[in-house]
Amino acid sequence: METLPLHRPNLPTFFLLFLSIYIFAYLLIFRNWGPKHRSEATSCFMSLAHGTPAVFMAVNALINTPSPRTFASPNSALDNIVLEYSISYFLMDLFHYLVFYPNDILFILHHLATLYVFFTCRYMVHHGAFALLVLLVLAEVTSPCQNVWSLAGIRRADVPAAAKLYELLSPLFYAFYSVVRGILGPFFVYKMGFFYLSGVADNLIPRWAWASWLVVIITAILLSIVWVFDHWTHWYKRRNYKAVKKSV
Repeated sequence: METLPLHRPNLPTFFLLFLSIYIFAYLLIFRNWGPKHRSEATSCFMSLAHGTPAVFMAVNALINTPSPRTFASPNSALDNIVLEYSISYFLMDLFHYLVFYPNDILFILHHLATLYVFFTCRYMVHHGAFALLVLLVLAEVTSPCQNVWSLAGIRRADVPAAAKLYELLSPLFYAFYSVVRGILGPFFVYKMGFFYLSGVADNLIPRWAWASWLVVIITAILLSIVWVFDHWTHWYKRRNYKAVKKSV
């Protein structure tokens, strides 16, 4: 059964939480990293603070919301908490990119598109969170590995231990990411699209909503596949280069 605290957290509370995490990481944790890496590391740290808790919160909402649920089920109060938590994170990280990386158009568009999907589901449509929470779990389950890998990558040129950790994690992270984003994600989106295209949800979720959600989600998955394929290619080339260098 769905149980909620008497005073449940809301969007402003979550946003202040992520703002506090960002300030704490920027001013204290990464104060000695220098201007070149400080802001990027702070964003990774905030992503860590969002990713794993978001997975547990989403799983809790999926398990403790009355079933059976479909891709058109009404959002539960627990669903809405998870959506607000993630909206707050993406808003804060969007501000980070606008301030420090205003030319990183791809990431800015990614955050805007993600915010559009979460915001319309939470505040306009009030249905469909089930699908988004499952996708959120698939997207963020790699967060700990990805962010540790990213932090090691930031310092690998300066710290030998970071370089070793980066090299160790790279194939493990790429493999994990490939399975989640390249197999499980597309399979779930296929089921999601089949459901919506059947017309079953038309009386509950407007066509413009589910159609635009699918466009955003499919685009994100395709870009993820391209991204990890590119990293696999670079990793393979580096490994071959090192093998040739050792044999000479």
